[in-house]
Amino acid sequence: MERRNFLKTSLKTLGAGTAGVVAAPFVNTASAQETITWNMVTSWPKNFPALGTGANDFAARIERMSGGRMRVKVHGAGEMVPAMEVFDAVSAGTAEMGHSASYYWRGKVAAAQFFTAVPFGMTTTETNAWLYNGDGQSLWDEVYAEHNLKPFPVGNTGTQMAGWFKKEIKSLDDMQGLKLRLPGLAGEAMSGIGVTTMTTPGSEIFTSMQTGVLDAADWVGPYNDLAFGLHQVADYYYTSAWNEPSAVLEGTVNLDAWKALPDDLKAVVTEAARASNLAMISEFALRNAEALKTLVDEHGVKLRSFPDDVMSALHESSREVLQKQIDSDEASRRVYDSYRTFQQKVRPFTDVGEFAYLKAREKQLG
Repeated sequence: MERRNFLKTSLKTLGAGTAGVVAAPFVNTASAQETITWNMVTSWPKNFPALGTGANDFAARIERMSGGRMRVKVHGAGEMVPAMEVFDAVSAGTAEMGHSASYYWRGKVAAAQFFTAVPFGMTTTETNAWLYNGDGQSLWDEVYAEHNLKPFPVGNTGTQMAGWFKKEIKSLDDMQGLKLRLPGLAGEAMSGIGVTTMTTPGSEIFTSMQTGVLDAADWVGPYNDLAFGLHQVADYYYTSAWNEPSAVLEGTVNLDAWKALPDDLKAVVTEAARASNLAMISEFALRNAEALKTLVDEHGVKLRSFPDDVMSALHESSREVLQKQIDSDEASRRVYDSYRTFQQKVRPFTDVGEFAYLKAREKQLG
């Protein structure tokens, strides 16, 4: 039977910062016979390739692995709450689960940004190692617990592109005054070199580019960018992946709901998250390759790399942004200290292992 709510008092509405989001209690009445039904709100259009379907995959795995004891209904952006209100909705208990990206919440939780992407940071493999084998997950738990949330990595886009530009970038001067969609720490770094950056919901990027609200936009990579038709509003596609060398997508659970679960269902959610994380990484590896070929061969998209002066300026600006961040926020300092230490630890093997192999492959195969 459906889990019942025994609290008879009315739900309380949150404050002004989260208009329309209400708090709900969670009571631990789980048994082997009952079905626990949860709602998952997301920042993606319903069934959007990889991102939206990744949330669907997470929900489906939970139901299968629990033998039907848990069911999760997935809601696209705007169905229950807007795309940028997922954090507040899950924190408050309007929905038990969420699927989004942590750097969207930088205005609420400064340290959250480090759990999505760090400019010139770790690769996907290195990031997963930090989360699963380092102290990345425990730090994430600590930061989010203050907001009544339990986080998980539930997907990763892999290396992202640098974005779509209406005009070719030939020098640092060409970047001045551009209006660019780019969230997180990378967005701050771009602002530092003279670019005006915005955090625009994915579903609004095409129209914003078309109408001139944006001159350029970072979204994800070929697979998702093709799905949004961004090749129709910009000619130049930049491959200089400095901004998001790895981009973790987060699954969040309301902490009260999490604590109410029996231990075996907590294990189900945990392992479903891990499996969905790997599944998305694998899907993007294939779909991005297929979509890139389509963009170039069928749509005539022009691939470009940023010139050296732009990359140097972005690196310096990134260093300044990161230093400012850790100087102003203690949680950010602890998270980034862990992140940076782990990157320094694993990079030597990445360099002599995978990176060395890729260089050798390029030399032999062209």
